[in-house]
Amino acid sequence: MFGNILVHLPTELPVRAAVNGSISFALSTGAHLDVVAIGYERTIIPLAALSGVAVTSVFEIEQARALERAEAALRVFDLRARSSGISYASRALSAVPAEARRSICASARVHDMTIVTQPQSGYESYDNVIPRDILLQAGKPVLYLPSVIHGSFSARRIGICWDGSRLAARALHDAMPLLREADALTIIAMTDAHKVPAESSADHLGRYLERSGLPAKIVSLPASRSVHRALLSLVADESLDLLVMGGYVRSRLQERLLGGISGDLLRANVIPVLMSH
Repeated sequence: MFGNILVHLPTELPVRAAVNGSISFALSTGAHLDVVAIGYERTIIPLAALSGVAVTSVFEIEQARALERAEAALRVFDLRARSSGISYASRALSAVPAEARRSICASARVHDMTIVTQPQSGYESYDNVIPRDILLQAGKPVLYLPSVIHGSFSARRIGICWDGSRLAARALHDAMPLLREADALTIIAMTDAHKVPAESSADHLGRYLERSGLPAKIVSLPASRSVHRALLSLVADESLDLLVMGGYVRSRLQERLLGGISGDLLRANVIPVLMSH
């Protein structure tokens, strides 16, 4: 079960999705939330800012501003959470990006799952990088909430992205508490059938789920460069409100953007995605 959840509140991107999504998740599951907001301190200060001012003072001012951004994000969360009756603890901190990454990834390892806001195109912010780092470093599932989601989190109709791989199996296992409570499950076969070992095919997955008391329909997506577009179309056709998939990474360069299907999906997605790596 998801009893203890870490929530990363963005401080430089819109915070509403993380606030509403995490609180509604706690209300529906009874989970405890540990909420962290990190204000990122700049490590490079313009020379103009240093002119005539003690270097120590400039960095102290930068630290104070970063902490102020974190506290502002937490105030938004606290305002909603206090009246909801959920169990939670919250903290604001300021840190340089490298320390922020180390701290929150370490914390994620001792929680059942981490809730984050999905990366947003057009923003130069470490809030876009932290979700990737948690996925790769925590060893636990990450729930990505798109900024377009303003209402409550729902997982009544779940799509399971399946290609027979270890990552897909890991995501399936991590999502089991949600799958057991869902009203409808759809297995989305993501690769050509002949490329998947028969023992881990979508049909075999379907039989495994059925034996577990979780019947699911199977839908195949054609392998193509625009598979993420076909997947988004399927989300609408099946009225899905959650996707489960492995966090695929193909190379060190593409790792920066989560790479492959998962990266393309997160940049355009409109529903929550639970990923495991």
